[in-house]
Amino acid sequence: MPERRTVALVTLGCARNEVDSEELAGRLAADGWELVEDASDADVAVVNTCGFVEAAKKDSVDALLEANDLKDHGRTQAVVAVGCMAERYGKDLAEALPEADGVLGFDDYADISDRLQTILNGGIHASHTPRDRRKLLPISPAERQDAAVALPGHAQEAAPAPAPEDLPDGVAPVSGPRAPLRRRLGTSPVASVKLASGCDRRCSFCAIPSFRGSFISRRPSDVLGETRWLAEQGVKEVMLVSENNTSYGKDLGDIRLLETLLPELADVEGIERIRVSYLQPAEMRPGLIDVLTSTPKVAPYFDLSFQHSAPGVLRAMRRFGDTDRFLELLDTIRSKAPQAGARSNFIVGFPGETEADLAELERFLTGARLDAIGVFGYSDEEGTEAVGYENKLDADVIAERLAHISQLAEELTSQRAEERLGESLQVLVESVDEEDGAVGRAAHQAPETDGQVLFTAREGLVPGRMVEAKVVGTEGVDLVAECSELVEAAR
Repeated sequence: MPERRTVALVTLGCARNEVDSEELAGRLAADGWELVEDASDADVAVVNTCGFVEAAKKDSVDALLEANDLKDHGRTQAVVAVGCMAERYGKDLAEALPEADGVLGFDDYADISDRLQTILNGGIHASHTPRDRRKLLPISPAERQDAAVALPGHAQEAAPAPAPEDLPDGVAPVSGPRAPLRRRLGTSPVASVKLASGCDRRCSFCAIPSFRGSFISRRPSDVLGETRWLAEQGVKEVMLVSENNTSYGKDLGDIRLLETLLPELADVEGIERIRVSYLQPAEMRPGLIDVLTSTPKVAPYFDLSFQHSAPGVLRAMRRFGDTDRFLELLDTIRSKAPQAGARSNFIVGFPGETEADLAELERFLTGARLDAIGVFGYSDEEGTEAVGYENKLDADVIAERLAHISQLAEELTSQRAEERLGESLQVLVESVDEEDGAVGRAAHQAPETDGQVLFTAREGLVPGRMVEAKVVGTEGVDLVAECSELVEAAR
């Protein structure tokens, strides 16, 4: 009888990382590893790290150190780092953090089982030397599809995949050369599906393209196949994720491929809602807006990466647009779907940002009526163009502006929530328990990043059920709602 091998996956960062963790889980389960939820119950704790900004990197290091502590008083024998931070720093991270027994890059994902077994046996797997992954793919997007480069979430097979009948329960079979094995790590009725990887934009503050690589789309058949499998697992809402969904299809010869794919995904039996995240304002096109606002089961949800609205700051960021263009875009969206949700993130304190620039950002935020707003203070990210910029602001000025815009954002999103009083919403119930009651999300609310719907009663509600609800109150950005069936019963 084979020896029992247990592994736990600890995921930090964004929804893209969650997809990557489920790919790793699928590979490990297919090779006989037993997945456990608690790292203290695992022979190997795998920490899927985030390498985006300093705060996220600190959280990743803390998670690795916390897992390492388990080796002194638990089952855990090894701690392994994977994910963006591991890919970005490779052997440099391994040298700086000896508590990690292994640092594995994206190229190791296809052989993750062998890598973990080697480490568990006391062997050493040499960490990679950090490199710019953009250089691994052709400059021309049309030439990228057949490139032999590791793409987390796309998952080329290093060896022939197990036959479907040989797979453990709950592991997605491989349906094509780029469709991954996948094992769900939770029971949420919501799951993310990777639409693409990498980014061709060159924002001066962002290091992501250097360690995620250039943009490459997944084939529509693979996205559809994975969505069908998720529906079979009980998933009701699928969120499409990538670094830039508006570029989907450009390397497949059709920049409008997303407009074709969305109705097909919405037709998958069992799926109640399709949500698209990570949209670039400069790449929004009328046809995509039309599909997002008029296709049944596709959420009229716009996760738009504005970052700022002052023209001078945007140019320094290597981005496009201004306050009036952005407001016009939002007006166009709401003219087609008045209840449409819109959210964005913003950076304050960017090098050279003036008081007038900050006032312009305030003007935009005040007029935009966004449902959710994320605000970050600028910090240098090594390897980015902005590190070399002059006119850096003092840390105390950045902190002051961050506090000011954050407070404004909180007030504005609360006001936007109040505007929804009396609206009828389609709400997906996500959890029901005695302590928190029933909680769900409407079409304008994405998991983790946005607000949620708090039901006034939980009778008759179960996770995964889509219900009609009327907004009767607000708690900050959250909505309080009555299930329509209960409203009718009370009349």
